[in-house]
Amino acid sequence: MNDSLLLLIVAAGALVVGAAAGWAASTAAARRTLHRTQRFFGLPEGSECVLVTHRDSASAHGSIPRHDALALLGLAAVVENCGAHPEVAPHDTGLQGFGARTEFCVGDPTAHRRLAAHLTSLLPGVAVHPGDATGADRGTFTIGSTAYRMEPGAVEYVLLARLTAGEGGRPVFLAAGQRPVTHRAAVRHLVRNHPQLARKHGADGQFCLLLKVVNSQAYGPDVVEVVADVTRTATAPAEPRGHRATA
Repeated sequence: MNDSLLLLIVAAGALVVGAAAGWAASTAAARRTLHRTQRFFGLPEGSECVLVTHRDSASAHGSIPRHDALALLGLAAVVENCGAHPEVAPHDTGLQGFGARTEFCVGDPTAHRRLAAHLTSLLPGVAVHPGDATGADRGTFTIGSTAYRMEPGAVEYVLLARLTAGEGGRPVFLAAGQRPVTHRAAVRHLVRNHPQLARKHGADGQFCLLLKVVNSQAYGPDVVEVVADVTRTATAPAEPRGHRATA
């Protein structure tokens, strides 16, 4: 065997070993990424979760609003990637308490019964105005001493939260907004930014963010700003009613 052939064999062997090592490292990194995603969403392989939405009262068939349906599709992709099994349930169907399985609750808290119950139980520092007889101020959030009123199509708010309670320790994710487009915006923010959220708040941590959807009439759910991390205020007991400032 001459030197040239020997060098060729050695080089080929090095390439095979390098490729195998690269594949193994890539596979291990993918497994770690998946594990972190599963932990953040509370969705280990083979687990079950529930996606809760409300029906469109304006529809004769009680269909899900389009933006809410698209939000659920985004969540379903995450669930499938984690190897979990989703169930879609309407808000007015009797469901078990929280903690036993991951729950994604998406909708308008003035119309979504389970979401409203979660806000009362888990985010007592948030008040949602049901609106007067004319519908004025419907959906306005009051957090601490500040009220967040929407300007339809221009400025709209949504709460995005990851909370834990009850036995089992599985999280409840809330996307509670003033209009369906805000629910979709919140879910997209969650899906796109969950690695950063996990690093900031912990893989098992709780948070409640107030997001602002800007000019949805032109941009849909695409332009979203984080107004504030309101976790401490939102999870604190509700303050006595008094003068409220306006955001």
